[in-house]
Amino acid sequence: MRPADNDLLCRVEGEAPMGQIMRQHWLPACMSEEVEADGAPLKSRLLGVDLVVFRDTEGRVGVLDERCPHRGASLVYGRNEECGLRCLYHGWKFAVDGEIVEMASEPADSRMRNLRARAYPAHEAGGFIWCWMGDPEAVRPFETPAWVPTPETKISIVKIHAACNWAQVLEGAIDSAHSSSLHSTNMPTAEVTGCTATETAWLRPSNDKAPRLEAELTDYGFHYAAIRRPIVNPETHVYIRTTIFIAPFTVLIPPNDRYNLAQMLVPVDDVNCMFYWIAWHPTGGIDQDAWRRFCAATPGVDLNPDWTKRRHAGNAYGQDRAAMKAGDFTGIEGIPFQDMAMWESMGPIADRSADHLGASDVAIIQFRRQMVAAARAVQKGEPAIGTTSRTRQVDVASFEGVVPKSADWRTFATRNARQAEPAE
Repeated sequence: MRPADNDLLCRVEGEAPMGQIMRQHWLPACMSEEVEADGAPLKSRLLGVDLVVFRDTEGRVGVLDERCPHRGASLVYGRNEECGLRCLYHGWKFAVDGEIVEMASEPADSRMRNLRARAYPAHEAGGFIWCWMGDPEAVRPFETPAWVPTPETKISIVKIHAACNWAQVLEGAIDSAHSSSLHSTNMPTAEVTGCTATETAWLRPSNDKAPRLEAELTDYGFHYAAIRRPIVNPETHVYIRTTIFIAPFTVLIPPNDRYNLAQMLVPVDDVNCMFYWIAWHPTGGIDQDAWRRFCAATPGVDLNPDWTKRRHAGNAYGQDRAAMKAGDFTGIEGIPFQDMAMWESMGPIADRSADHLGASDVAIIQFRRQMVAAARAVQKGEPAIGTTSRTRQVDVASFEGVVPKSADWRTFATRNARQAEPAE
């Protein structure tokens, strides 16, 4: 991959084409749980832009530029009270739409009262506060995310800051081949007919570490299948795991028997991103605290208040070499932390020109080609990838299971697809 193409893929700040793609989609600024009525304002950062998120007295959510338009002081330190966010410096108070409702330091007839804080359209859904950072005159209707097929769907979210570019994190999310090695301690093999979730591990029905990959372009991105030999009935059946890429930053990864899984890899700036891992189920699922414990990503235990990691490159992610000798493959606790060690070790922006891609990298190749082409298209004034899709996100679904060799993996790509036939 040429350096110029790598920049097209990775950089999102300012007028970067990939950033322009992102600005034509709703972006998650934070989780809903992070802002409460009249609670502390929250600092957020997207595409290199510093923001403040707050929920007013009546429960309405506002997303504003962090800097007060008066003298540039941070609104993160402001008072959230009586349906507005008040800057501490001179007492200017802003509504969720950016209107200045009080201006204590100016006379009643001041022309300054026509000012507004820069506000971004906000929407709350699926456990997140979303904002629109694109053209305010061309706001796209909000689309319900894939993990909210019904209003009653149970959703649990892991959030972790990644000290590297968004694209190398997303490439990890769509890379089905790595899980058989990197996560082998957490995903051991067993004679089961599908991925079975326990309290401490996911049992998988295949010990095949070299899957055959097949990909197909879609109007929302692409999907692909990793096809492996199962432990049970390998002569007549195959083990299939399908992964879905919904451009520009959402991945539906193969589920287990207890919950479905989605990830969002959201650009903070050129060299940082926010990793969200969502476990969801229309009727069952996993409790929020239990999900975070399983991922070793509990706030206050594994994570700092700003979602940075307490186990990081500076302390080798807490890697335990004695545990490795005793059988733990990585010596690193928690699936996301195992991933973080790999992603961040590539550097802030990976040098893809040095890669040697093989048969297991079909999805990586597809992602790079598709998104570089999408960046070039936006440079030419064409619509951003994913904005003209006719497929609803809630209608697509990832899949895993042991099925007859005659089965076509593409038939399992929708939420209403038939169930996989179990191995006999």
